Amino acid sequence: MSALYGTYARSDLAFERGEGVRLFAQDGTPYLDFHAGVAVNALGHGDPHMVAALKAAAEKVWHTANTFTIPEQERLGQRLVDNTFADACFFTNSGTEAVECAVKTARHYFWAKGETDRYEIIAFTGSFHGRTMGMIAASGNEHYLEGFGPPLAGFKHLAPGDLKAVEAAITPKTCAILIEPVQGEGGVTAMTGEYMRGLRALCDKHGMLLILDEVQCGYGRTGKFFAHEWSGIEPDIMAVAKGIGAGFPLGACLAKGEVAKSMIPGTHGSTYGGNPLASAMGNAVLDRMLAPGFFDHVDKMGQRLNWHLQQLAQRFPSQVLELRGKGLLAGIRIASPVRDVAVRLRDEHHMLAMTANENVLRLLPPLVVTEADIEEAMGKLTAVFEAIEAEAAGQASGNATA
Repeated sequence: MSALYGTYARSDLAFERGEGVRLFAQDGTPYLDFHAGVAVNALGHGDPHMVAALKAAAEKVWHTANTFTIPEQERLGQRLVDNTFADACFFTNSGTEAVECAVKTARHYFWAKGETDRYEIIAFTGSFHGRTMGMIAASGNEHYLEGFGPPLAGFKHLAPGDLKAVEAAITPKTCAILIEPVQGEGGVTAMTGEYMRGLRALCDKHGMLLILDEVQCGYGRTGKFFAHEWSGIEPDIMAVAKGIGAGFPLGACLAKGEVAKSMIPGTHGSTYGGNPLASAMGNAVLDRMLAPGFFDHVDKMGQRLNWHLQQLAQRFPSQVLELRGKGLLAGIRIASPVRDVAVRLRDEHHMLAMTANENVLRLLPPLVVTEADIEEAMGKLTAVFEAIEAEAAGQASGNATA
């Protein structure tokens, strides 16, 4: 019996090493990785620059408290500011901590202005902001809230897509709107550019802040540095993680200067967030992602993945019910039980993919994926759907004979 909490429905499969878009099991079997550790392994496995940066950093200082200046953190923060809407950032260990910081920053901003009753945040059904007590309340999913007592107050939840409903929900207590430009866990639902621009306009009209959770859809995943860039807007606060460390635990809350300035000593903190080792890895990721042509490659591969998925949908209309997502955050709503399909891909075809709500199969390859890798993945999906259809035909024939 494992000594670990039973909070994961773990497979017995264990990996020994990785290379590019492949993981190798302990027995040496290669697996095509379209899971990427839930969109974390943005640069794949064993990236030489990342490995070299880790080795170099490990020979220096691993950790100092944030009560000291950390040069690598200062450099990482400046590079993020230089390449985004933000003027300031706070480093965390994870995505849920980054969204927690974003919520605290928004509420404290209004408190510091003397608007102490302005703390409510409009959020959306289908969202996933993390597993802390605060963030399960922000997500509002009853499954995640069950068993943990009364949820943190101050969140209203609406179905995404209806701007009139959002405006109707705004009161003098509303301080912000919190949304994922592309929902991951909730079913790989991409918000339209019109809707994102409408939310920005509502925030401007009512003096509210727009908070984006780009923990999963950010850091190049959609073909731009951040997903909101497709809609031509800027948030006031944004939470990022996953790809920011490409496998090393790291997250960040980015904010405009006017919004961040109320976060003075004592308002927030993190023991490990942005320590020397983590910041070195964050800078190594940016070395790769900000290189000329990187995001162009991701955008191209996202388009190619979408094209191949369209072909798959045409070939298997009884199985592929809807295509969702953006770029290399792709979702397939399917007819068969999605967990069964994911297991068949893993066990029979040595391909790793994720599930999401609404019976969606989630494809999250490393951003260094090639078209050959995508074609290989489509071949494996084709084999699974062919087998499912053959089994269904055999069952129907047997029933007819009986």
